[in-house]
Amino acid sequence: MRKLELLAPAKNLTCGIAAINHGADAVYIGAQRFGARAAAGNSVEDIEKLCNYAHQYGAKVYVTVNTIVFDNETDATRELLLELSRINVDAILIQDMAVLEMARGLFALHASTQTDNRTSEKVRWLASQGFSRVVLARELSIDEISAIHNDNPEVELEAFVHGALCVSYSGLCYASQYCFERSANRGECAQFCRMKFDLLDDDGNEIIHQSHLLSLKDMCQIDNLEALAKAGVCSFKIEGRLKDIEYVKNVTAAYSEKLNHLVRKHPDKYQRASYGKVYYEFEPNLQKTFNRGYTTYFANGRQPNIASFDTPKAMGEFVGTVKDIKSDQCIVVSSTHGFSNGDGLCFLNTSRELCGFRVNRAEGNHLYLQVVPSALQKGMRLYRNNDQAFERQLLSNDSAKRKIPLKMIVGMTTDGVSLRVSSLSSSDCWTEATIVVEHQIAEKSQRENIIRQLSKLGDTSFECSDIVIPESFNLFVPSSRWAELRRKALDELISKSNNAKAPNDTIEADATSKPGCIDAAIKIPEYKYQYCYNVSNNISKHFYAKRGLNNVDDAFEINVPRPALLMQCRHCLRFALGHCVKNGGIKPNWKEPLCLRLSDGRRFRLEFDCKNCQMNVYANR
Repeated sequence: MRKLELLAPAKNLTCGIAAINHGADAVYIGAQRFGARAAAGNSVEDIEKLCNYAHQYGAKVYVTVNTIVFDNETDATRELLLELSRINVDAILIQDMAVLEMARGLFALHASTQTDNRTSEKVRWLASQGFSRVVLARELSIDEISAIHNDNPEVELEAFVHGALCVSYSGLCYASQYCFERSANRGECAQFCRMKFDLLDDDGNEIIHQSHLLSLKDMCQIDNLEALAKAGVCSFKIEGRLKDIEYVKNVTAAYSEKLNHLVRKHPDKYQRASYGKVYYEFEPNLQKTFNRGYTTYFANGRQPNIASFDTPKAMGEFVGTVKDIKSDQCIVVSSTHGFSNGDGLCFLNTSRELCGFRVNRAEGNHLYLQVVPSALQKGMRLYRNNDQAFERQLLSNDSAKRKIPLKMIVGMTTDGVSLRVSSLSSSDCWTEATIVVEHQIAEKSQRENIIRQLSKLGDTSFECSDIVIPESFNLFVPSSRWAELRRKALDELISKSNNAKAPNDTIEADATSKPGCIDAAIKIPEYKYQYCYNVSNNISKHFYAKRGLNNVDDAFEINVPRPALLMQCRHCLRFALGHCVKNGGIKPNWKEPLCLRLSDGRRFRLEFDCKNCQMNVYANR
């Protein structure tokens, strides 16, 4: 049986609890510092609360410590790691090898996607350094993932399945640092790839004017989960540590239901990594959550239309066309959808720019606005990027409940009664409580009252599925004492689950995870430009030197190299514009090299590396 894990993002404690309640098997969250989303930090106290809550369901909590760190930050990093080890965190995600050195023996270690994990060789090397799991590059196809798994069957593979896409291979994007001194490797990305560019040829001719040429659609692999599981993925990751709770609830619920369907389809092959049954008060719908349009990216090979050239913003779901414009405050929509007061709608104007408006009042298909946008015309397609009725459902505290089914077995002791409580989802989740009570024979059957008292589980995370009362049990026990026994058993069960932690079998069994032990036979994959190792401190320098990489260049954030390779992308503008001859496109008549130009005049040279099917973006000399 293979365990399948749905891994959801948590901006904060509230989002983390919501993710667990809506079906996540694990959540990933950032601490106050050193996470790849600097704007999504959390206190150790809140992370501890999340661990306690998640462990009730056998769910896990992973903390992102996946930025590069500077020499003056290593002491603070070590202190943070010690604090996290104290609160039963299940694993940490790492980019900087200095963090790896400091974290050995404290946690299960996961190699962040920021370590550029796109080959079997890289995954094998990371495993040799003590990582039990590797988060794969988003750009990999299902076939490539399968090949990596076949080459490294002992390594857990985690793959992104939903959310925003970075156009550059993660960990190798330096555009934000170069242009705005905000490092993506330090969690401060300024989203250079979502900006508008002109595309110019070498003679300065403008091929495309002011378009979002590097802005990708959002990933959605919900229909590829079975194929990914078959390829060897064990953890299915949802992007979004900056996203709000509505996103977390809806997307987690949608993927959890899909994974449950997969488990039901193959009960002999798969099971969920945590336990508990989720009851939803809404119908998950990915079209109603923030997205820039969806793509499966490279899951099934190179595909057209993976980019969103028109806008980097969310358009939402298509809801109809403009049938008529009645006045400057009323439009009529041809649609089968219902509308609510406050809905947010948008459309692309004749210049392919996204425009939006809010519905003040909805009466059937007649929508009343404060002012009808001047660019709106009959026949234009409308999209809803803010569905008020759906959001009200998601914002409810009762949008989902997760319950662990329990079996209760009543028994007698020499001086009282006992209650054994066990989870029907996990053989390891059980406890037995006793109370001292006089053995007084009951005059009539107590069965109904016992069941009634023991079933009162209220707002706990449990529900009673079965109560076993032996036929020979004929004692009279006051209702208050049954309630006391129930509370005692549940408190012990909750305490046991709170103190649980995923066993670090990999850490104990693998010598490479112990300080000073490495597998020297496995060589580190080499980069053309050494600053791609992102070495920003002396501990990391020493790490690579011990492994034969002496005098490694400083990270881009410390010393800007020349020439400056800012991005390495699988997204290719030649292909997107229909001019990739290798893939059946028309030979272009422009003169290369091409370049991108920002509105302020800064230029960035493009290099088409056809051998590796890759587009590189350089800072202009």
